[in-house]
Amino acid sequence: MSFTEVLRRENNDIFEAIFHHPFVEGIGKGDVPHDSIAHYIKADYEYLNAFMRIYGMGISKSSNRKDIEYFNQQISFTLNSETHPHQNFCNVIGVGYDELHGYPLPPTADHYVKHMEHHARQGSLGELIAAVLPCPWTYLEIGQYLMEKYQPAPDAAFYPWIKFYADLEFETLSKNMCQRLDELADKASEAEQERMKEAFRKSCQLEWKFWQMAHICEEWPKGEGVNIR
Repeated sequence: MSFTEVLRRENNDIFEAIFHHPFVEGIGKGDVPHDSIAHYIKADYEYLNAFMRIYGMGISKSSNRKDIEYFNQQISFTLNSETHPHQNFCNVIGVGYDELHGYPLPPTADHYVKHMEHHARQGSLGELIAAVLPCPWTYLEIGQYLMEKYQPAPDAAFYPWIKFYADLEFETLSKNMCQRLDELADKASEAEQERMKEAFRKSCQLEWKFWQMAHICEEWPKGEGVNIR
């Protein structure tokens, strides 16, 4: 069993919790509160900006052109392709994409970014990839899960979003990342492998919390008596 197969098995509980989160299930049903969608886009736009910077840190840790090219491709995909599912969400709620840019990260998203940045700065290249891998991997499986369970018609509200993440191109992106992490794990010490596992699981947990953050429209506390959710 490969290292990433072990990761997937050990974190199946979190994957399953993500699939059944009410926001995720709502995408399949075509029923997500508009304010939750807007909150998600505001956070995810800035999160993906940070994600690309972390890929850039991967370039700085790379010792060969193959890895540099890989991270460069990841940046390009995030920058030029992952706007499409955001646009689908914006079209559903009738809000211009530009109107949802430039907002501060809510607490959970801020925590998630800092978690990945910590491993990118302090850890190995393997730790960096382990910390960022749950994002594309869980989204791939979310897309596949929703496509299989709900079998949305092409005119369904969130069909473009579901199709984007269930598509072969996104599957290839995720599998390539798994393959590179397996290669690095094979050469890593037992202690480094444990750090990779810890980084991966925390990112999986923060993926669930990101959906919850959007679902409840989580905000920073603003004063006494505030309802901190």
